[in-house]
Amino acid sequence: MDSRTEPAEAEPEPAAAIRRTSRQSTAPRPPLVRELLLVVGLFVVYKVGRQLADGHTAEAFRNANRVWDWERTLHLPGEGSVQGALLHSDTLVHLANTYYATVHFPATVAFLVWMYLRRPVHYVWARRVLAAVTAAALALHLTFPLAPPRLLAAAGLVDTGQVYGPTVYGAHPATDEMANQFAAMPSLHFGWALMVAIGLIAATRSRLRWLWLLHPLLTLLVIVGTANHYWLDAIVATALLGIALAVIRLPRGAGAAEARGLAAADEAYDEADGAAGNSGGAGGAGEKESVPELVGARR
Repeated sequence: MDSRTEPAEAEPEPAAAIRRTSRQSTAPRPPLVRELLLVVGLFVVYKVGRQLADGHTAEAFRNANRVWDWERTLHLPGEGSVQGALLHSDTLVHLANTYYATVHFPATVAFLVWMYLRRPVHYVWARRVLAAVTAAALALHLTFPLAPPRLLAAAGLVDTGQVYGPTVYGAHPATDEMANQFAAMPSLHFGWALMVAIGLIAATRSRLRWLWLLHPLLTLLVIVGTANHYWLDAIVATALLGIALAVIRLPRGAGAAEARGLAAADEAYDEADGAAGNSGGAGGAGEKESVPELVGARR
């Protein structure tokens, strides 16, 4: 007896595997361990650098008076107008202080993690831009120590962190071992928040993606209203970010390539779901036995 066998048609690959394979093919991710070490190293260098800029009390207050005068010359709105709106409600002030103390780093880290997992090309671009802006900010902190408006008597503003809480700063800058309070310009709170918004707008295609600009807008109102930064701190941060974005360009076509990859992943996922449903309904029992089929058997 001889028989000719043909294998049955292979079952569709599981939907999750198809989605994973398609997405991984859009762009290679940088090595995770290297990225973790790089980001942590940059953070450590920045914190150490800020501490090196500490202790220039007299110079920091001289610069604060200069910045205050420059803002009046430029006819910028007074920081007190924003703080006055916050002071109408103790709850609102507390929320602003909480936002200042807790959103800055977690939001930026979450942004980088999401970009690393979902938009590898955009991640590398965003990480480079953030590193460049942070390095430029550190250089300014070292060369231009600046007391924030909450410490400047001429500003007449309330230190909302100390009065209403919570705060990330000690009551006396000279004895604060946790942070350098004379590193107001530029505001990395605002610079990072603006880059998070720009990065997400560039990396996504939703018509609602422009709402990400609410993050830097809210951050701006918070840093000014809590008297932790001047308007000029945010303006300088914006200028530094603009220069970094002009120098460090997103690779041409990166957004379209990643969008096509994700679209292919979604299409593959839908097809796999449909195939699984069809095979489940065909036999009534939900599964199809995968055994060789005898074709043209004869004695």
